[in-house]
Amino acid sequence: MAAASSSDSDACGAESNEANSKWLDAHYDPMANIHTFSACLALADLHGDGEYKLVVGDLGPGGQQPRLKVLKGPLVMTESPLPALPAAAATFLMEQHEPRTPALALASGPCVYVYKNLRPYFKFSLPQLPPNPLEQDLWNQAKEGDGRGAFVHPVTQMSLPSVPVFLEVSGQFDVEFRLAAACRNGNIYILRRDSKHPKYCIELSAQPVGLIRVHKVLVVGSTQDSLHGFTHKGKKLWTVQMPAAILTMNLLEQHSRGLQAVMAGLANGEVRIYRDKALLNVIHTPDAVTSLCFGRYGREDNTLIMTTRGGGLIIKILKRTAVFVEGGSEVGPPPAQAMKLNVPRKTRLYVDQTLREREAGTAMHRAFQTDLYLLRLRAARAYLQALESSLSPLSTTAREPLKLHAVVQGLGPTFKLTLHLQNTSTTRPVLGLLVCFLYNEALYSLPRAFFKVPLLVPGLNYPLETFVESLSNKGISDIIKVLVLREGQSAPLLSAHVNMPGSEGLAAA
Repeated sequence: MAAASSSDSDACGAESNEANSKWLDAHYDPMANIHTFSACLALADLHGDGEYKLVVGDLGPGGQQPRLKVLKGPLVMTESPLPALPAAAATFLMEQHEPRTPALALASGPCVYVYKNLRPYFKFSLPQLPPNPLEQDLWNQAKEGDGRGAFVHPVTQMSLPSVPVFLEVSGQFDVEFRLAAACRNGNIYILRRDSKHPKYCIELSAQPVGLIRVHKVLVVGSTQDSLHGFTHKGKKLWTVQMPAAILTMNLLEQHSRGLQAVMAGLANGEVRIYRDKALLNVIHTPDAVTSLCFGRYGREDNTLIMTTRGGGLIIKILKRTAVFVEGGSEVGPPPAQAMKLNVPRKTRLYVDQTLREREAGTAMHRAFQTDLYLLRLRAARAYLQALESSLSPLSTTAREPLKLHAVVQGLGPTFKLTLHLQNTSTTRPVLGLLVCFLYNEALYSLPRAFFKVPLLVPGLNYPLETFVESLSNKGISDIIKVLVLREGQSAPLLSAHVNMPGSEGLAAA
């Protein structure tokens, strides 16, 4: 797909500095006569030759003369009339054919039309399931202007208190199926496969204009000119205000960089790209965009296709060197920098303190430096004392590189004390070690207060277990010191202080 001429670029209203733009202007035709919305755009390899085409369910001018169009590059390859206005388009592979054949499904009216090799293959009419009395009552109220509706699936039937206008499916139907339905009453209902009624309800207080799932976040556009982010349990995460009304939304997924973002076409001729609530890029178009589609087109992996309110077609290609950065589209300082801060008035106390600091600044600095030196000296002395007395769970000698970690389990009066001893050397084993426990014999009793440690293989964690019996019936606790020694030496290699919990068993008794 070749890039358009400079005149096309100017007519498309792209960024003035092409070198700083993330997009290449591939094509712009203001007279393409395409009137559709995002759900009726699909990119598909219809012939299995690696050449992706654009499938358009065209509503026609004023909703008259709906047609199915297939575009290759900027040209219309085929078009055929539709019996009713299209609602959605999708592509899939027909598994029963070898090799698997790409096919196109188009929802129009009460039927789903399937096209194979760009020719009608078969038509599927949705079955009319007999509604239950509650469902029938809902539809009768909808005829009277109540505005309530229902979503009917051939496998399950879910009742909603309003007519759904956007649907979003996540998960597999037989495993963890969730359906999000955005309805005209301004609410979004989260349904599960095993439930006939909404599990969660999100209140928007405005009619939704789009519903997209990005990772685990539901992004909703509303008629209040704002984007909202929700979890699948209905918790609001963030809200972003738009400068104009949102006309359409779709997902931008760049597989090469693992990016998922939301595209929003606004009534002021902007297309804004957001990752969560962070603005990544702004595209200016000569007319308001009514449909968006991003994906592989022709042989280009990252192509953005837009149709405008006047029926125009815009095609842009994302540069291979383009990287979306949060706030990268903003020019100059952030808007918050121009906000005037509400600085409180200077009080008499503040003025007196400022004068005192100005007069006694030298003495205050000297006092601060003295305290800082004393702090460093005390920290160094404490560190030296810890090294000399081995009051550290890590050995500092290269001959016995050890690490000790203690865990206490239980509620009392009997506790399980587990020592995790590890040889951190990479090549040399350690043997000839002893473990000794120092404790208050009036409070605790241990079956073995002194035992030998087996050979420690490098890199392995050895759990050494013992039991501690609490003798106090008042819930008093103390510290048990654990010393790791080498045979023939009185100074420990490393130690640990175990803060024993209070015995809940004896206290309750």
